[in-house]
Amino acid sequence: MNEHQTVLESIEPDVAEKLVTRRAALTRGLSFGSIAVTGLAFATVPLALAAFARSAGAQGAPSIIAVLNFALTLEYLEDEFYRTGLARPVAASLTSGERAAIEQISMHETAHVAFLQAAIRGSAATPVAKPTFDFTARGTFPDVFTNKATFMAVAQTFEDTGVRAYKGQAGAVASNPGVLTAALQIHSVEARHAAQIRRLRGQKGWITNGDRGDLPAATQATYTGEENTTHNGVNAASLGTNFGGTAAVTEAFDEPLTMAQVLAIAGPFIA
Repeated sequence: MNEHQTVLESIEPDVAEKLVTRRAALTRGLSFGSIAVTGLAFATVPLALAAFARSAGAQGAPSIIAVLNFALTLEYLEDEFYRTGLARPVAASLTSGERAAIEQISMHETAHVAFLQAAIRGSAATPVAKPTFDFTARGTFPDVFTNKATFMAVAQTFEDTGVRAYKGQAGAVASNPGVLTAALQIHSVEARHAAQIRRLRGQKGWITNGDRGDLPAATQATYTGEENTTHNGVNAASLGTNFGGTAAVTEAFDEPLTMAQVLAIAGPFIA
C-alpha cells in the first residue's frame, strides 16, 4: 500500500474501494485529463488524492473524524517542514529574529499535531498515518532547505493554505461545538503564523485580491479565489468605494478552500 492510500483511507474509509493506480489506469486506457474535481482537472492532482476528492464530493460533507484527520495531515506537513528546516543548512542563514519566529511556529505546529492525534483517539478513532513528504514538490523547489528565500516562500504558501483550509471545513464540524471551538483555536494561530511569515518576507500581513505577491507561479492555487467580494449573497464591493476600493474589500474578507483544492495544493509535497 502506498503512502497516498494510507493517508486517504484513514481520512475517508471507503476510498480504498475507489482508488485506482496510475498503472491500472493506463492499462485500462482511461484518461482523466478532462474530468474535473471541484474546478480542478484530475491531471493536476495525484491520482489517489483526486480519488479522495471525488469520493468526498459524492458523499456530501465529510465526517468530523475525516475533517480532523484532514487537518492532522496538514499539521504533519507544517510540523515536519519547520523541524526539517531548522536542522538543515538554511537555518544558518536565518537572522536571530527569523530563527526565533520559526522555532516558535515549529513548536506550535508540533503541539497541533499532538492535540489532533489526542482528539481523534479520544473519539475512539485512529489518527491518519504521517505520509512521506517531498518538500521540493517534485523538484519545483529544489533548494528549499538551502536557500532562505525559497524556504520562506514555501513557508508562506503552507501557512496561507492552512488558514483557508481550516476555514473551508468549519461548516463540516459545526454540529459539534467542542470540535468547532478547537478548530477555531488552531485556525486563529495559523492566521498569526501566516501574517508573521509574510512580514518576515517583507510582505503585508493580508492578501489583496488573488495576488500571490512575489511568490513563484506554482503557488497561485493558494491565492486564487481571494478576489471574491460576495459574502452570504451580498456583494460588498461597493462598500469599498470610500475605503480603498474593491482591493480593500478583498483584504477584509478571507476566503475558504475546499478539501479537494487543499489536497491538490498539498499533493506535490507528498512523496
